[in-house]
Amino acid sequence: MNWNFNIHKSNDSVYKSKLKLLLGGASSKFFHLKEFTDTLERLGTECRLVIDTDVYDGFPSKKIDNWFQTRRKFNELVNEFRPDAVFVDRQVHFGIAALKAKLPLFVHLRGDYWSEMKWARETLTNPITRATLSLKQRIAVKCFREADVILPLCRYLEHVVKEHYPKSTTHILQSGITPSRWYQVEGMKLKHPCVGLLQGAVIWGKTQEMLTLTKVLEAMPDVTFYWVGDGPYRDKILPILSRYKNFHWLGALQYPDKVREYLSEIDVYALVSGIDMSPLTLQEAQLMRKPVVATRVGGIPELMKDGETGFLVEKGDYKGWINYLSLLVNDQNKRRHMGEAGRKFVEDNFNWEKIAGGFLDSLRNVLN
Repeated sequence: MNWNFNIHKSNDSVYKSKLKLLLGGASSKFFHLKEFTDTLERLGTECRLVIDTDVYDGFPSKKIDNWFQTRRKFNELVNEFRPDAVFVDRQVHFGIAALKAKLPLFVHLRGDYWSEMKWARETLTNPITRATLSLKQRIAVKCFREADVILPLCRYLEHVVKEHYPKSTTHILQSGITPSRWYQVEGMKLKHPCVGLLQGAVIWGKTQEMLTLTKVLEAMPDVTFYWVGDGPYRDKILPILSRYKNFHWLGALQYPDKVREYLSEIDVYALVSGIDMSPLTLQEAQLMRKPVVATRVGGIPELMKDGETGFLVEKGDYKGWINYLSLLVNDQNKRRHMGEAGRKFVEDNFNWEKIAGGFLDSLRNVLN
């Protein structure tokens, strides 16, 4: 493979070196960022991956000690590693530091930030929390406005970005995945037939769609529904759905081993979401050869093939949920056929080599 090298000038001499990329992200996303970084390195890029807040944080961090951080650690890291560009997985002080260092900044956007902020303001009433949101928004706006490239997670999200920053350069960077990590295992025992949900309750605009299940649970009393996930809006959902004997909440599961056990055991995977961009659980369920039923919102239709790897249901359409879930629960051959098609679809379209290769093309175009 022919690598594209940057040209650096020093003392009138010209020499070639590998492209060097500094990546900063949240600890909660470190597992996936490490897979991304490992693939970039296999493709000839020298990378340095760090937890962003360990290097540079500030007010209004959850850690009070970090309020008084300076850019010393960041500057030392840059001087030692000498990156050609900086990649950030969220909009925090780390990205601002890269801008102040005049380094090309690539901002990965995982969700509809603007809708999420709107929902947060509407549902979070604590004045301190609201003030914190405003401060975080200032940081995010600066990252978006001054980034060299914004990297939305899907085509749907790219359209959203263009509504707010029509002149910004964008390149879609979907979630990659390592298919070999997802294989059948034993360990968890559930009551069959069953439908498994695996989604958080962190954003109300996503979570509230789960209330559609009330009529589904009532219409399918012989099917057990399991929910894995947690978050601040759990208590708005759980008291309602727990009234039904065929609904069970399993809480959060250790990732990836316990999640793998869970996906091995369920019969059908359901993603009941009010809005989503590129949910990794949808890829994981298909790699585990499970047929999927999901809400037709956001970037979800880009992650599956309607009618081939599963079915899409319109928002609020409980009759659609009942129809498709009943079809799959009662037809083992259909489940098997769709499960095999789902595995192949994700392997072909979301392997890390394909995702990272596309990102490198964008990176080189900007730097050259």
